[in-house]
Amino acid sequence: MLMRMKDDLRSAGPENQDGEEDLDNSHSPATRPRRKGIYMLPNAITLAALFAGFYSIVMAMSGSFEVACIGIFCAAVLDSLDGRVARATNTQSAFGEQMDSLCDMVSFGLAPALIILEWSLKGLGKLGWIAAFVYCAAGALRLARFNTNIAVVDKRFFQGLPSPAAAALVIGFIFVMDDAGFKNVSEIPWLAWTAWGLTLFAGLTMVTNVPFYSFKGFGGRRSVPFAAIVAVALGIALISVHPPIVLFAVFAVYGLSGYGMYVWRKMKGKPVSVIAISTDEPDEKGLHQ
Repeated sequence: MLMRMKDDLRSAGPENQDGEEDLDNSHSPATRPRRKGIYMLPNAITLAALFAGFYSIVMAMSGSFEVACIGIFCAAVLDSLDGRVARATNTQSAFGEQMDSLCDMVSFGLAPALIILEWSLKGLGKLGWIAAFVYCAAGALRLARFNTNIAVVDKRFFQGLPSPAAAALVIGFIFVMDDAGFKNVSEIPWLAWTAWGLTLFAGLTMVTNVPFYSFKGFGGRRSVPFAAIVAVALGIALISVHPPIVLFAVFAVYGLSGYGMYVWRKMKGKPVSVIAISTDEPDEKGLHQ
């Protein structure tokens, strides 16, 4: 009889002899819910990019277009850093991805549209703000498509012109013209219509299926030849010679490079789509013709 009572007590588990749950076990650290938080460093860089875009809008409203252009370029630099920092420090998160997309919409979708509208397009009436809206809407569509297709896109290419490059193309044109002394753009019809056409080109190119090289193979954790560092130094020196012209020329060439790559791949019989049929082979074999 005594042995049977001991066996019953052992089988009772965490409950005591009175049939109540052990209070010490119920408050053990293992059962406490884990607190959720966000990673500070990459999200702080993303917020800095958002501030740069917002600051550019404020400067454009006050007529300081040169400062507004510099703010957008700063936002583009910061946007290129937050993802790399998150991967390098292993601090990627779903919150960071959504935060980055929302900030990109402001800095590279809304801000360039409002700046170009304030600088030249408002003198064209409805056609002016329609072009600005097309650019803004294309930026939103491009970011939404990027988020939904990220798992099935060839990582070497972007599907359409990336929004930071589109913003740099539009803002770079303003930067060049403002540096050349064109202040009252509403009084120069050819310049206003050129800005109108460039805004539509940048906006519509964002939502095309034209492949643009992503340069994701450079930098990061991979080692590069010594000559690559020398090339970076030469590039920085070249930009410092005359930033407005050099920056606009670089992004203008990049904005046309996708169409050149499309034609070249088409002539060679290579796949021109960057969408993979299967996520198992995302590089070449699983792409549409």
